[in-house]
Formats: sequence, structure tokens, C-alpha cells
Amino acid sequence: MNEKVLVVDDEQAICDLIKLDLEFEGYNVETAYDGREALEKVESFQPELIILDVMLPYMSGYELCRKINDKHNIPIILLTAKTDIVDKVLGLELGADDYMTKPFDNRELLARVKALIRRSAQAIPTSSDTIENGDLRIIPKERKVSIGEEEIHLTPKEYDLLYLLAQHPEQVFPREALLERIWGYDYFGDTRTVDMHVQRIRKKIGDLSSNPKYLQTVFGVGYKMRRV
Repeated sequence: MNEKVLVVDDEQAICDLIKLDLEFEGYNVETAYDGREALEKVESFQPELIILDVMLPYMSGYELCRKINDKHNIPIILLTAKTDIVDKVLGLELGADDYMTKPFDNRELLARVKALIRRSAQAIPTSSDTIENGDLRIIPKERKVSIGEEEIHLTPKEYDLLYLLAQHPEQVFPREALLERIWGYDYFGDTRTVDMHVQRIRKKIGDLSSNPKYLQTVFGVGYKMRRV
């Protein structure tokens, strides 16, 4: 195995416990206790996944998440003691792939780590062909999205979700299928993660949820990309 995981939390006991569990499973683990140290270790250690606490000295987990996603495409699991849905939405908006609320079950954390690393290694097959649908344009080889002449900045997971739907116009994808295809897990995943990402994509591409042009909700099932 030997995949590299960076654990970032200002509580050393939590870092040590997660590190012990991950190392037992065969992962190569480094720890950091504040935002500055974490940024340095992202560059020097080059982890394949980051477990990141929201409340950190010097730099919040949200800010750190944004900085990491500006330069890297590394799966991030946010750890938060907050249960407010707004905090979870903010984390996903800034590029986190998943979140867990403290206290959490270590077995569930390990399962999510395995799933996200597996999903990262099995990237969605991409074509070199540009996808055009109305004003929406996706250039897979550059991972670029634009509406008309305006380039749209999407987080890695937002892009993956939009690209998958755009590859199969008019095909309905259940939330559970999208969760499994994009995030790499199913039964212990939260389908609200999919809903949050769709909301963020809609806002960025100007797709009104009340009358969507591109991303249509199929009530009780999931989502599809409309052929414009």
C-alpha cells in the first residue's frame, strides 16, 4: 500500500490516534499541528490524501483547503466539531471532498480514506474531445469549463461531477451512483454531498435551480444533464 496521508489537527492526541490506525493499515503518515506546518508538508511530503481539522492555529482549515486546491488536486477529508450545515457547505465549496463531525468512528474514517484514495487512483476516463452543450464548453485535457466567453472556476470534485453528467446528456444518475462514481463510496456516504455540489455548480454556471438550463433535478432519484 504505502499511500501517503497527511493528518492535520492541533490536538496531538487526535493526530497520534489517527496516525496509529492508518499506519496499522499500511499507510505512510505524516502529521502537522497548524496551518503553516501543513502547507510546508503538502509540498515536501506530497500526500495522496489529507485529513484536515477545521479549527487550526495561524490558518483555518477552510483557508488551508482553499490554498491547497489552488495548486493541487489532493482529496481532503475535513474534520469539524461543528454540526451546522453552513460549515459543511463552506468546506465543500472550498474544495473538500468529504467531511466528518467529531467525535467520529475511526473505522468509518478508515473506510472513507480507502475509498477516496481508490477513487483518486481510478480517475474518471477522459476524452480529448471538447464537450459543447449550448453555451457550456468543457475542455477535458485542460479541465477547463466556460459559459460563453467566461471561464468558470470549479473545484476538482465540482468539475468531475459536471464532466460525468455532461458526458451522458439526458441520462439520469441516482445520487447514490454519483456518490460512488465521484467520491468512491456508497453506503456510508451522505447524498447531501452531491446536492451541495450541484448547488455550487449551478450557482457558478448561472443555472437557476427554479428553471435549470443544464443540470436538472429528477425528483426522488438524482440529476441529469439536459441537452440544450
